Amino acid sequence: MRRFLAASCLLVLGCVARSLDVIPPTAPGTRAPDYVPTPEQSFFDWTALQFSAETYAARRERLVRLLRNTGGGVLLIPSRAARSHGETFRQLNDFEYLTGLELPDSVLAVDANHGESILFLPRVDSRFENPARSNDFPGRKLGADPRIAEHAGISQTRPIGTLEETLGSWTTLGREVRLARKPSPVAAGPQGWRHPTSEVESLAMHLEDQHPDLPVRSAWESLAALRAVKEPAEIAAIRRACAITSSAIIHAAGFVRDRVDERTLEAELEAEFKRQGAQRRAFDSIIKSGPNSLWPWRILAAHYDRRNRSMRNGELVVFDVGCELDHYASDVGRTFPVSGRFLPEQRRRLEMITDVSAAILAAVRPGQSLRSLQDLAEARIPEAERPYMQTGLFFGHPLGLNVGDPIPENALLEPGMVFTVEPWYYNHVEGISVFLEDVVVVTPDGCENLTAQLPRDPEALERMVGAAY
Repeated sequence: MRRFLAASCLLVLGCVARSLDVIPPTAPGTRAPDYVPTPEQSFFDWTALQFSAETYAARRERLVRLLRNTGGGVLLIPSRAARSHGETFRQLNDFEYLTGLELPDSVLAVDANHGESILFLPRVDSRFENPARSNDFPGRKLGADPRIAEHAGISQTRPIGTLEETLGSWTTLGREVRLARKPSPVAAGPQGWRHPTSEVESLAMHLEDQHPDLPVRSAWESLAALRAVKEPAEIAAIRRACAITSSAIIHAAGFVRDRVDERTLEAELEAEFKRQGAQRRAFDSIIKSGPNSLWPWRILAAHYDRRNRSMRNGELVVFDVGCELDHYASDVGRTFPVSGRFLPEQRRRLEMITDVSAAILAAVRPGQSLRSLQDLAEARIPEAERPYMQTGLFFGHPLGLNVGDPIPENALLEPGMVFTVEPWYYNHVEGISVFLEDVVVVTPDGCENLTAQLPRDPEALERMVGAAY
């Protein structure tokens, strides 16, 4: 019996050890198997440039020319801080645009005066380091890996630890540093505390505190002008993201009906994003019904559990949603009647904003200003409805690596510019809110609606409601 219990215990211990990937102790007189450490990981075994190294080099060359036209200097572009606590790493847009590299804790310096770029980066990736668990944190070289610079086409790399010394030398030489920072006051927190809202703001505060004699000036306009005109490959990525979002809206609209809650529709929409290959949402999905539909997302998002009401027949439900595919965003919107039929006043307001949207689309062409689109839209709105219309620069916003891509406010439209057209209507008096959002790209003779496959007319929107049941 004792032998049976001993054998049983050994069997159980062996099973537990295997489940924990632990090798049980070997019997006396036998040789333990040799430990084989996990090999050090290589950067490009985990990631790849989205575009060719030549594409990124050409962007940096164009940026150098733009910087020279505005006084030169050295533009510093920080990368995303290292994260390893369950969040998927997403590179900062400017660093992504100019390098294509998923490097943490790095800085790209674009020297307009000398026409060169310098990449300051850590020697190793801190997220792959854990001395207590060397088997599954085997290390990864960054600055110590020459292939990173070779693949990205950047001739100069330096340890990130030398950046401070370099900044000091630039101060001595009278060099000027520039940041892709839109001029605006930094908001103060409680007791006047300063809170950096981004890595760029954090770098700006560091330069102010540690290098007060180093001249710092904005280069936001130059980089915005460069990023505003999309390359064909960028447009192709945005087109695919828009197609996924349009298809997902059609799918989720099929689940709209009385007493369904907003979060259920979000689940259907976002599952379709993933099924079709999108890596993530471009922003938190905004699906709001009834009284919720009357409030902008910033107000609704002010509380943890506000956005999950059950909708009722007679109400409207608004979709303002988008996915991100290969770093590029989409942002699309439609309004549906919960019952499957618009009430007369709901339909009239939807037809009104559809008419405003159509007028904007018809006016888009190279050479137009965003201000002219705004003026045209405002003239198209019936006077009685104007107090209830959301107004902005042009009833929309630029789109690209995110849903707020930069564009100079005085820019004239050029082929390759991508933006949304989204006239909003919020009537708190009558309790009606309707929304329509499309994504367009400027072409040589007008524009192309990248979301044209998603119906806009009331009858087609009604037919989409409840189709899943």
